Amino acid sequence: MGFTLLPKDTPATAFLNVETSLTGRFWAGPDAALIRQAEALQQQISLPEAVCRILAARNVEASDVQAFLEPKLRDLLPDPRELHDMKLAAARLVSAFENKEKIAIFADYDVDGGTSAALLLDWLRQQDRDASLYIPDRIDEGYGPNPTAMQMLAKDHDLIICVDCGTLSHDAIAAAHGADVVILDHHLGGETLPNALAVVNPNRQDESGDLGHLCAATVVFLTLVDANRQLKSKDIQGPNLMDMLDLVALATVADVAPLIGVNRALVRQGLKVMAARRRIGITALADVAGLNSPPSSYHLGFVLGPRVNAGGRVGKADLGARLLASTNPDEARAMADRLDELNTERREIEAQVRDAALAQAEERGLDGPLVWAAGDGWHPGVVGIVAARLKEATGRPAVVIGLDGTTGKGSGRSIKGIDLGQAIQRLQSEGLLLKGGGHKMAAGLTAERDRIPEAMARLGELLERQGAGAEGPRTLHVDAALMPAAATPELVEKLEAAGPFGQGAPAPRFAFPDVVILHTKQVGTGHLKLSFGDGLGARLDAIAFGAFDGPLGTALSQHGGKRFHLAGRIEVSHWGGRQRVELRLEDAAPATD
Repeated sequence: MGFTLLPKDTPATAFLNVETSLTGRFWAGPDAALIRQAEALQQQISLPEAVCRILAARNVEASDVQAFLEPKLRDLLPDPRELHDMKLAAARLVSAFENKEKIAIFADYDVDGGTSAALLLDWLRQQDRDASLYIPDRIDEGYGPNPTAMQMLAKDHDLIICVDCGTLSHDAIAAAHGADVVILDHHLGGETLPNALAVVNPNRQDESGDLGHLCAATVVFLTLVDANRQLKSKDIQGPNLMDMLDLVALATVADVAPLIGVNRALVRQGLKVMAARRRIGITALADVAGLNSPPSSYHLGFVLGPRVNAGGRVGKADLGARLLASTNPDEARAMADRLDELNTERREIEAQVRDAALAQAEERGLDGPLVWAAGDGWHPGVVGIVAARLKEATGRPAVVIGLDGTTGKGSGRSIKGIDLGQAIQRLQSEGLLLKGGGHKMAAGLTAERDRIPEAMARLGELLERQGAGAEGPRTLHVDAALMPAAATPELVEKLEAAGPFGQGAPAPRFAFPDVVILHTKQVGTGHLKLSFGDGLGARLDAIAFGAFDGPLGTALSQHGGKRFHLAGRIEVSHWGGRQRVELRLEDAAPATD
């Protein structure tokens, strides 16, 4: 038993006839062309059908299969000097290191900023140098450099390195009198650049855009590659950068960068580094989170990443970065415990804002190119997460804004193929926003309260021009049907050979047709654990996170003996020294005769 393939001449109908699932989604299966492509590929390379289906979806030719399954950094890592100002930025870092100058690192308060700062701190400390770390408070200072902070840092430092921020901070950079400023960023640049010594950013207007998918931590990593090369030319051996790829992998996944090209190779290698548990901070965080298996991209995005972010969202802004850079096990454990507590607090705040935002968005309508909501007192630390929840629920770009007095600060999340950052920046240039910027998949904004409806209407127009809202908002793409007995650890291992999976490279989603629910149990805050079988003796465990936030949890826990089609992604769970396959359940539909 294995995949159930759709006939080659199947019309464009709902997969398993599921036109409206329990969560209101239409199930769409693979098209006939993709199936034929996978079959042809399997005949040429003799790999399992499961892997061939993924390779076909990625448009991998037979001649490129080996390189895809075993990506090598040496083949994929770009020359750092493809980026403008790279040579100058790396040289300034090297000279500050050699001359024992005072260095300050100004970082964003999210995972990408924290890992970027930790990379620089790690590189310096391995060479008996240190740097000051400054991360702004999300509420009091907001995103990016501000004139007051930069002026203060410039008084006591020779070099200020801004990571994951700074490209649009003209006034703040100008305030850093007496210090050189180097910007290592990836957010969309404007028509002009701030007056910094160097601005290294693959999303500068004068860049080709070929490396626009890199996160800030990768830009920092490339800077360190060039710095090591400059040290080597002086017969100085720099730190081993391969050991730092755990930080790059964490940032790449948590910042929702697409797992294509070099990003895929960086994450793949970074997961191997992380599995060795050599970085004290990440190890402490994994332990407090109860991570008892080798890390995957899922763990980076949904287990470790949110905890690193928690400090910047609802606690002390620099806590995540300090943990990632920590060299003291006791200190790391204490910070990891605190971040875990803050993450729990963040979830509670998020739930309240999410419910209110979803209700408001539904009242406004979910069938347009943009869904948005705004409310008084909504914590600015969770509006981005809530925007992501709205995006996931509707298949539309989403913006959520917290109002405070006469202004509102918000965050947006986008969908594949829609450049939200560019549209937000356009709004600012048109005067509809006080501040705005970001990248394709995520953006931030500040607006006058009275102008928010006008700004959101205009944003909807801009996103519609890009194609937002063209596809039905409730479509679940299913790759194939699978029987429970075929969901084995061996199958998962073969699938993971084509990974890692994440943004831009989704893990295969399987439907388990016509199964019996054997056992259900509500766990945690609204999650559902269950086991199911096919009636022939095979059974499988599953977990549906947040199932009771919608109709899924109630319908399955009160199944009354009805049979269901279940859909989700399979993974291996490590518990008690044993391996078993578990379904991460995303959707379900009643099975009809």
